[in-house]
Amino acid sequence: MSDIIKLLPDNIANQIAAGEVVQRPASVVKELLENSIDAGSTDVKLIIKESGKALIQVVDNGKGMSHIDARMCFERHATSKISSAEDLFAIKTMGFRGEAMASIAAVAQVELKSRREEDELGVLIQIEASEVKKQEPVSTPVGTLTCVKNLFFNVPARRNFLKSNAVEMRHIVDEFQRVALANPEVAMSLYQNDLEMYQLSSGKLSKRVVGIFGKKYQDQMAACEEETDLMKVYGYVGKPEFAKKTRGEQFFFVNNRFIKSNYLNHAVMTAFENLLPEGSFPFYTLFIEIDPRHIDINVHPTKTEIKFDDERTVYAVIRAAVRQALGTHNIAPAIDFSQDVNFANFAPKSEPVKSTSAADRDYSQFKTFERKQDTSHWEKLYEGLKTEISQQEESNRQMEIHPEAQSTITLGSAANVSEEKVSQKPDASYFQIHKKYIATHVKSGLMLIAQQAAHERILYEKFLNQISRRSGASQQALFPQSLKLNSADFSLIHDIREELNAIGFEFSDFGDNSIVINGVPADLKSVNEKALFEGFIEQFKLNQSELSISNDENIARAIAKRSALKVGTSLSAQEMSSIIDQLFACKSPNYSPEGKKTTFILELDKVDQFFN
Repeated sequence: MSDIIKLLPDNIANQIAAGEVVQRPASVVKELLENSIDAGSTDVKLIIKESGKALIQVVDNGKGMSHIDARMCFERHATSKISSAEDLFAIKTMGFRGEAMASIAAVAQVELKSRREEDELGVLIQIEASEVKKQEPVSTPVGTLTCVKNLFFNVPARRNFLKSNAVEMRHIVDEFQRVALANPEVAMSLYQNDLEMYQLSSGKLSKRVVGIFGKKYQDQMAACEEETDLMKVYGYVGKPEFAKKTRGEQFFFVNNRFIKSNYLNHAVMTAFENLLPEGSFPFYTLFIEIDPRHIDINVHPTKTEIKFDDERTVYAVIRAAVRQALGTHNIAPAIDFSQDVNFANFAPKSEPVKSTSAADRDYSQFKTFERKQDTSHWEKLYEGLKTEISQQEESNRQMEIHPEAQSTITLGSAANVSEEKVSQKPDASYFQIHKKYIATHVKSGLMLIAQQAAHERILYEKFLNQISRRSGASQQALFPQSLKLNSADFSLIHDIREELNAIGFEFSDFGDNSIVINGVPADLKSVNEKALFEGFIEQFKLNQSELSISNDENIARAIAKRSALKVGTSLSAQEMSSIIDQLFACKSPNYSPEGKKTTFILELDKVDQFFN
């Protein structure tokens, strides 16, 4: 029997490795940006076309590479970061495995130009599917230019699994933001399809946060810092009143490396206990400096998961640091309810305002507003009133005797509705339970409808139908509101602008990543246009990160989620009847878009059992 185990060719081995390292265009962006940071760059430019599918280009002014190093960087497990096994426990740079460039070159067309300051000429290398096509001297500035074209051109199956351009671009922006936050001293810029998305100058961390997320973050950041023998924690946390409904802008960095950790996130959320509304998530950007010997970063190919040798201590330090930041910046309310703010400004400056009850309060300070009048002969004001009252009483008595003589005209107004009609009870076949459920009689017993889940289903199917037919109507805003967005969100809404217009959203550009909201879907009554649009964007991004659905379905889900009737809304009998009628006209009335049950029937037999 012949031997069956064989060594894989290098090109196939590289493609297998690429499956772990290069999952999507954002993976390439992460590796190239980290290489530029490791090279000591002070200015890094990222250029993207077609969400990275056509082009990913990174230009830096780092120390560059010699022609030998430039060629060696495309070999597997070739790295300048590690020379012995002990180095694995003292890693402070981003890349160290030596797989990134080899994996990228295995599934794309790569062109690299690099020059060191001491070299007169640089080097140009072109590689396609791990095969070197060209290597020659070239005139190029100090630093490195890496150009990745046609990602997955030789692995079409992988390319077919990529998401829409909007989704892939969102992942790229996420990676760019993480590297930019971790390195505020490095000037960074991002261009998408020749349009500038970010232009971040070097500076402090607070300046970088504002540059990425917008000026509104200036007022919501509380500085956080704590140092122990084991570690140091510093950064910023957001004030509770600015918390959002999505877990988006939350960042942990360990030795300047972005990580994901549910355990550490729980420490932060515990520090915010009793300060946040239910279902809200605060902003935070926290940096942890710790001896590399106490962590293991070689856990996952993307290096976003690490292990601490003493997780409990790290947890406690982070929680204490966040609590101290919230206390230092007076996040907890401190309002003196004993002072009457309505009268404070009228008090004499020489005496403090005294807190007194309304019955005992001294109103002498208002005497300057009184008009001195002659109060004598006040009886004359009421002369003739007694005669008028007597005449009115006689008239009423005559109307009781001869009611047919009455002749009045009643105008159609709510003010003229008879008292009997006003006090009339609503239809007894529908009633609310704790402003959360709608109850109604059915043949088999009692049906309960979750009003929020039911309304989400109704709106979802309605908006999805409007998007497909482009038939949505818009309700014009009486006073259009402007909304400032960050670059990523501004790009996102323009990618889905046609679908938003289809359901009734109308907005126009206002310059500097701002828009003016001119109209909202006509099906939504009495809404705050700005709050609705902001909530929609957050929900859309959350759906993007957690669900694999089309843009049309995502838009319909997001707007339905953010605009549906909330628990606690009081409904009239007519409104309850309308919701029930619309729900059972839906294609899938039994479940909300999220899969939650909308109805439940309490059968009469089960009710009878309670009384047996």
